Amino acid sequence: MKKIKYILLSVLTFSFMACENEELQELRDRANQEEPTVDLPDLITGTADFSNYVAIGPSFTAGVSDGSLFIASQQNSFPSIIASQFANAGGGAFVQPLVNDNFGGLALGGNRIVEPRLVFGGAGPVPLESVVGPVTVATDILNNPTGPFNNLGVPGLKSFHTIAAGYGNIANVQAGLANPYAVRLTGSTPDATILQLAVDQNPTFFTLGVIGGNDVLGYATSGGDGSNPITDQGTFDFAMTTLINGLVATGAKGAIGNTPNVSSLPFFTTVPHNPVPLDAATAGAVNQAYADYNGGLQLAAANNIISASEATARTINFEASETNAVVIEDENLTTVTLPTGPSTFITLPNIRQATSDDLLVLPAASFIGTEAVPGNPLTVNGVAIPLADNWVLTPEEQEEINIATAGHNATLQALADANGLALVDLNAILEEAGGGIQFDEFNLDTALVFGGLVSLDGIHLTARGYALMANKYLEKIDEVYGSNFVASGNVAKAADFPTNYSPLLQ
Repeated sequence: MKKIKYILLSVLTFSFMACENEELQELRDRANQEEPTVDLPDLITGTADFSNYVAIGPSFTAGVSDGSLFIASQQNSFPSIIASQFANAGGGAFVQPLVNDNFGGLALGGNRIVEPRLVFGGAGPVPLESVVGPVTVATDILNNPTGPFNNLGVPGLKSFHTIAAGYGNIANVQAGLANPYAVRLTGSTPDATILQLAVDQNPTFFTLGVIGGNDVLGYATSGGDGSNPITDQGTFDFAMTTLINGLVATGAKGAIGNTPNVSSLPFFTTVPHNPVPLDAATAGAVNQAYADYNGGLQLAAANNIISASEATARTINFEASETNAVVIEDENLTTVTLPTGPSTFITLPNIRQATSDDLLVLPAASFIGTEAVPGNPLTVNGVAIPLADNWVLTPEEQEEINIATAGHNATLQALADANGLALVDLNAILEEAGGGIQFDEFNLDTALVFGGLVSLDGIHLTARGYALMANKYLEKIDEVYGSNFVASGNVAKAADFPTNYSPLLQ
């Protein structure tokens, strides 16, 4: 069972290295070729004013990559890339709340509250310190940079947090009412809302990036276990209406990125539903352990407590194979209570084996196959011990996410239309990327580690992914406001941005 947690990503090693070598060779070949001269039109701004640009959003706006925020990832955030093009059209300085180093992580009074970044460890993502040894997390929210900041991206931010007073007050952090990254933005006005921090700068242009992402992402990454619920439609609508009305009241124009279907990210698509290798003897022993449960299902079906089809779907059966499905808890199953005597009953657990319709979260890769009781092979997680709700998104939970995402995106579209704002359909772009999306000479997809688009945490983008995102914003800005960033060549070039950061980057 020990090899389960290693087999899922180990095949990536040589593929990643091969892709990386091919990428480097492509760059060398391109550098040795003489680029043809192309006459491009001069840059025009159209009806927009890019002189004072502010960006609001969650981790995608902040520039999180590889599971943390660090200087290089901030410099390659999509707002920073956009600002570099706006600078060619009269844009001013774009100030970011830079952290202290490229290790990542965050501290409060010297105690870590966010871990350093992930790196590629040869067989998949691993913590930085497992490769380079211990590091000091030097970015401490007791000592923050001075604003105002043009990049108001806050990892973990939800829609309603943008208008919540005290969300950046360090006094509220311990109670869970404030966000430590927001603390780094508020400075001498700790109770100021993110909206107020933006409006006080009198922006001429703004972007909202994946503004509703965390409103569904927290529910998804927790396996839909209810510990981090989806933001209800009414709350989302009020927050977004307040935010956007407040921004446009300054006279600013802007571009909004909608929410992708997060369940299509590699955080949810990398771990297969059937990663359990068993020999015949072990499979037989496990089946014997589930015999009473399976028998109870058959009895329940015979007494019309559940249908025959549900009994079949819930029956647990392992075999000599490398691809046995894990056993999971599923609250959507019918609760079965059976009599065991004149006045005694037994309730069967709501469990079944996973199918290809279930999505296992990325951390399950290192949990499946471990022993709940160390040294006891009868307590293997995912086999003898069913995976709890937090490890799996069932089809019903995925549908909840789909419904919420569609509702939130409809609100964003309506607000964009009502205010003449650009709407970037990031949902459609991510869907396209699932089958590969072209960015200059590179084809990016959503595969973990070597797809080039999504970073090692399986959720946030690589630097090249953020560059693509920035260009999609510029395309839509051209369309709505009559600028010509794309036609004039004022866009990010894929080869200028990496798909992975070295562990030695400090």
